[in-house]
Amino acid sequence: MIRVSVVGAHGRMGSNVVSAVNAAQDMELVHTIDSGDDITAITSGNTDVAVEFSVPSASLDNVLALIRNDVNVVVGTTGWTEDKMNRVREELVNHPQLSVFIAPNFAISTVLAEHFAAQAARYFESAEIIELHHPDKVDAPSGTALHTAHKISAARREAGCAPIPDNTQSDGGSRGQIVDDIHVHAVRLRGLNAHEEILFGNAGEQLVIRADSFDRSSFMPGVLLAVRHAGKTPGLSVGLDNYLDL
Repeated sequence: MIRVSVVGAHGRMGSNVVSAVNAAQDMELVHTIDSGDDITAITSGNTDVAVEFSVPSASLDNVLALIRNDVNVVVGTTGWTEDKMNRVREELVNHPQLSVFIAPNFAISTVLAEHFAAQAARYFESAEIIELHHPDKVDAPSGTALHTAHKISAARREAGCAPIPDNTQSDGGSRGQIVDDIHVHAVRLRGLNAHEEILFGNAGEQLVIRADSFDRSSFMPGVLLAVRHAGKTPGLSVGLDNYLDL
């Protein structure tokens, strides 16, 4: 049995993780931690993997505390920057047997959409991203959209693509945030859950790749997949595609 603790267990995602772990035949839920609880209660003596779904302002400190207690970590909280990930890498130097896995998105459909987008990117002159979420989401653009933009941009650089054309002179912010040369637009609308559109264009043609998660249950197979892989690849890994045969 894999002993699992959940950080942020009372949140929208955390509560779904608790239910998924309880339903998994190869896992045992041992701790549920939320804001105000002592995270140091999660140790290698009682936990094999901690699943961290808190808030961006708390996630880094939570992950560092878990590493110091020799616990493998699966992170679903968004808001991770390269500086924060470097802090994790530095901490892992003293715990070389541990793994920390960060997923911009756990939905298999979204991971596949990102993979397809990276393949398509070199063949199109233009590329933009629209991400659409519920208005309770605290960050914008989403971690998924940021990750997708970086993958598209990397594929375009590798292929030697010319800069994306855009003659807009003064947009008043309407052109979205520029992420690694890719325009990313964030929509926050009641009734939505988690959605991403990746748009590619050439003269006379368009390709649209869209992934929709209508319910948080769509993320649970990816979370459980990451839990089952925890500890097998020491160090920091980012993206569920690490665990899929792509």
